[in-house]
Amino acid sequence: MATKADPAPWRYVRRGARGHDTELIPFPADDGVPLLMLHLTRPGAETPRGPVMLVHGAGVRAEIFRPPLERTLVDALLDDGFDVWLLNWRASIDLRPVAWTLDDAAAYDYPAAVRLILQRTGHQTMKAFVHCQGSTSFMIAAISGLVPEVTTVVTNAVSLHTVLPRWSTMKIQVLSPMVRRISPTLSPKWGYKTEGPFSRVLRSVVTATHPECDSPVCAMVSFTYGAGHPALWAHRNIDRATHDWITGEFAGSPMTFFAQMRDSVRAGHLVPTGDVPEVVPDLLARPQTDARFVFLAGADNRCFLPLGQRLSFAHFDALAPGRHTHHEFPGYGHLDVIFGADAWRDTHPVIVDELRR
Repeated sequence: MATKADPAPWRYVRRGARGHDTELIPFPADDGVPLLMLHLTRPGAETPRGPVMLVHGAGVRAEIFRPPLERTLVDALLDDGFDVWLLNWRASIDLRPVAWTLDDAAAYDYPAAVRLILQRTGHQTMKAFVHCQGSTSFMIAAISGLVPEVTTVVTNAVSLHTVLPRWSTMKIQVLSPMVRRISPTLSPKWGYKTEGPFSRVLRSVVTATHPECDSPVCAMVSFTYGAGHPALWAHRNIDRATHDWITGEFAGSPMTFFAQMRDSVRAGHLVPTGDVPEVVPDLLARPQTDARFVFLAGADNRCFLPLGQRLSFAHFDALAPGRHTHHEFPGYGHLDVIFGADAWRDTHPVIVDELRR
């Protein structure tokens, strides 16, 4: 097993993927769970703005930032001189499935990932763009003082306050405990590959109630993570190639995660499990970080309502007036902020500008 002094026992470079050289670096989280870092470069390109780490949400993987678009967020960051690192944390579908909580990722994944990047680059500080459950778990790490080297955190969709649409609130409060008794996971992948009678029945019910799209994965994503038709993006915002690509980009999330999110939704803000001593018990207390936070939300988000990001911004702004910022994107939802066909024009410039500051 790799040690903290030698975070990657082996690594290799994949040439030319999506126009980038991709170095894949396996490394362990601080509790030994295997993780994977992708370092994206262009030969000969300068990176004067230093390292930035991109963190995906639950049940997807780091490739969510590299959709089949001519211009991606990764391209925008590379063009602006950032040294780009994509983290596959324990929620990634590219890794061996484990039961996880947000606290696990906060305490064990992000400190190890930040340490790896800073060791490799020689920098003392870095920045991060974090999305959805990558954002909630990273927020726990930051508030708990576990990633003090990260000076700017741009969060998308949700961070400290967890506000759901009414139907999603009912699902997570009433249905998720029932599902947990039947299955250890809930997976949009069941849209194309079922795993037993329960998954087949659920897929039939979900596809019958989501006539807006002929993709069963799109329907399952909406049921699993939101309340909408669809829930995580607007069809008008994504092109056909991206919509087809989505089919292979979603898999399961463990019910251990949904249990913690259920408690957090009931409280209206993130609630730690109490099982990880590195995480502070009160996440609404003054954060143990000097980082500047940027709160982003699609105005049409039907996974987490944009009200949550407004509340999180208000909380941090009250603690340090004028230091943090908030942006809401009209016409955008949850993931189309990242891979919408026009995101290169509408959302990516805001993200890059905030990371540049």
